Amino acid sequence: MRRIFKIAKAELFTLFYSPIAWMILIVFAFQTGMNFIGHLQEIVRSENIGFGNSFITAGIFSGNLGVFTAVQGYLYLYIPLMTMGLMSREFSSGSIKLLYSSPVTSAQIIYGKFLAMMLYSLMLIGILLVYVVIGMCAVKNFDLPSVLSGLLALYLLMCAYAAIGLFMSCLTAYQVVAALGTLVLLAALSYMDKIWQDIDFVRDITYWASISGRCNAMIGGLICSEDVLYFVIVIAMFITLSIQKLQANRTHAAFTVVWGKYAVVVLAAMMLGYATSRPVLMAYYDATATKRNTLTPNSQAIMAKLEGGLTITTYVNLLDREYYHGIPTQVNEDKERLRQYIRFKPETKLKYVYYYDKPSNNPRLDFVYKNKSLAEMAKKEAEIRELDINMFLTPEQIKKQINLTDEGNTFVRLVERENGQKAWLRIYDDMEKFPSEAEVSAVFKRMVMKLPKIGFLQKHGERDIEGDRIKDYTLFSSVKTFRYALTNQGCDVEPLDLTGDKEIPGGIDIIVVADMKEALDSATKRKLDAYIANGGNLAVTLKPGSAVMESFIEQFGLKTVPGQLVQPKVDVAANAVMAVPTPAAEGLADVFRLMREQHKYVGMVKSAGLVFSPEKGFSAIPVLRTIDSMKTWNELQTIDFVNDSATLDVATGERADSFVTAYALTRKVGSKEQRIMVLGDADCISNGGMTPPIRRYGASNFNIIPGMFHWLSYGTVPVDVTRPRSKDNESSFTKGNVNVLKYALTWMIPGILLIGSTILLIRRKRK
Repeated sequence: MRRIFKIAKAELFTLFYSPIAWMILIVFAFQTGMNFIGHLQEIVRSENIGFGNSFITAGIFSGNLGVFTAVQGYLYLYIPLMTMGLMSREFSSGSIKLLYSSPVTSAQIIYGKFLAMMLYSLMLIGILLVYVVIGMCAVKNFDLPSVLSGLLALYLLMCAYAAIGLFMSCLTAYQVVAALGTLVLLAALSYMDKIWQDIDFVRDITYWASISGRCNAMIGGLICSEDVLYFVIVIAMFITLSIQKLQANRTHAAFTVVWGKYAVVVLAAMMLGYATSRPVLMAYYDATATKRNTLTPNSQAIMAKLEGGLTITTYVNLLDREYYHGIPTQVNEDKERLRQYIRFKPETKLKYVYYYDKPSNNPRLDFVYKNKSLAEMAKKEAEIRELDINMFLTPEQIKKQINLTDEGNTFVRLVERENGQKAWLRIYDDMEKFPSEAEVSAVFKRMVMKLPKIGFLQKHGERDIEGDRIKDYTLFSSVKTFRYALTNQGCDVEPLDLTGDKEIPGGIDIIVVADMKEALDSATKRKLDAYIANGGNLAVTLKPGSAVMESFIEQFGLKTVPGQLVQPKVDVAANAVMAVPTPAAEGLADVFRLMREQHKYVGMVKSAGLVFSPEKGFSAIPVLRTIDSMKTWNELQTIDFVNDSATLDVATGERADSFVTAYALTRKVGSKEQRIMVLGDADCISNGGMTPPIRRYGASNFNIIPGMFHWLSYGTVPVDVTRPRSKDNESSFTKGNVNVLKYALTWMIPGILLIGSTILLIRRKRK
């Protein structure tokens, strides 16, 4: 060990008696200092303009443009310059012969050289620690563990780069060649996750071998055993290869023997890597204060109840518009989308089935391949995408396994348990496409407990859940490609016909009465009254001026304000109003709190104001109220809001006020709390009403759906996946002290390093 330390000490003296080590320190300090100061300036600017800050620690260090993320991006440029002379210099100067003739083993030489690089890497980490200390002093509730996780990731990356550079330096006497060789090898390792990804077994090995993005999770605060062991294995592999190369030079071993040993080392490393990347052997630690890299407690509880085997089969249609996400070369990237769930159920089996059939979402096919059969289309598409057509099942073959017609023959996953339970995981027609934690957890929750069944009353002019009209409720109730549809949030929905001798089906938990146009017949009224009297939950939506709905909501102590609400704005019909969640609504569902924090509103057209009276035995919580800062009144005279201008006329009974447009009603029925939600605008959640005609950012009509049904289902669905708020939201940074830090970090520290290195190098040259 003493000899290793002596070699490391000598190597460090050699490094710092050359300009390269000092220049890297100076450039690294300046570059990271500029990045750090840039983030501090953004924090101050955000505070000054009133936006405030959240997750300040992550924003500075681990965000998309954070200091650690930036360092990871350009670190590969520094280390090869440091390692290029580790052994090449010994070969070119002839000093290697002195080492060979001394009582020093090849392993001690390599360990000493590598130890020197480890110590130099610690100096680079020391520069980053200066920024961490500044953050600790200035940021309240600084998230130190997550930052330490990022520092560990960068240090391991530096050591891995150093081991690779050391090996390349063992291969040549030319330092420039060693540096270029290191860059080429790093590029090859970064590209490994693109090689042979269409071969099942090889796919996992090459994907593991890729160094690209290997630090991302740890920089974000999630330490995974796979990532840590990856660096350990890579470092050990290249250190071993370096020792073997040095020993081969020393003993003049045969070419075949040398390469045979190389192959054994590389093969052993690949097998170890494959083993450590198996989910059942992985361990995790989320270092972040809010555990933002981990499933929420509710989702974890659901996963804990999933006893027995679980299989997730992904069906990929060659002719589907979204086929790309599941082709063989993308399988490992696709598996990453399920990684958080595999973490808590590592025995889950993932399968992929490839086929071709007519999809419901790709009209391009009919345009491009006119009068072509499905087989001809598939063959041509496979040729264009350089895929083997034989790997895809024909429509007849796939139908023998499963019928995907109801899913539109699109990209879809089938989740199956050992007990035979099945559920679908779909992708959606939005920017995010793939299901989030809420949707995935809803699928699993459906398998471990009974979830609400919602009946939509029909046959009296109500909104339909299977129609295509603008006013229907198909989108939010049952459209499979809409993320917020109740069917994708864990609910079962069905039309409810209570006419004649038809009874309310068993298991119905919520009944939706959506803007009835006709009075209930006696049979339906009797059944619905009994349901309400027994404490059944309701969602009621209406439009102003409906005598039928006015009579229906009267039993709950509600009535509508005469006329319709107006809120004059420029270039928008006056009867389009904006309503926002009330402070009291925050206690009903977290989505209402988020809407308030993000200044979101619900756009309503031809809406009724609601008035509550407690005489019917209900308690009421106002959920939505028209914006106080905008003048709103109940218009009684104007009908044509396109050609006419609405004006407030107090004499006719119109009054300006802030009107409630949604109420949450409760009462005790036996041991149960009955819950009823009433909306004064039936259109705001309809197929066409989700996007209100208000030209102002912040419309969030779709959020009413999860908020309303989360409360009506007693928090059962949608699954609550809200996370704790960040605690590191305040800092003592000001424009003045940031300017001082800018001078110190970007000029003073690099300047001191430059002056000190110059003096040292001049004195050495004189000696």
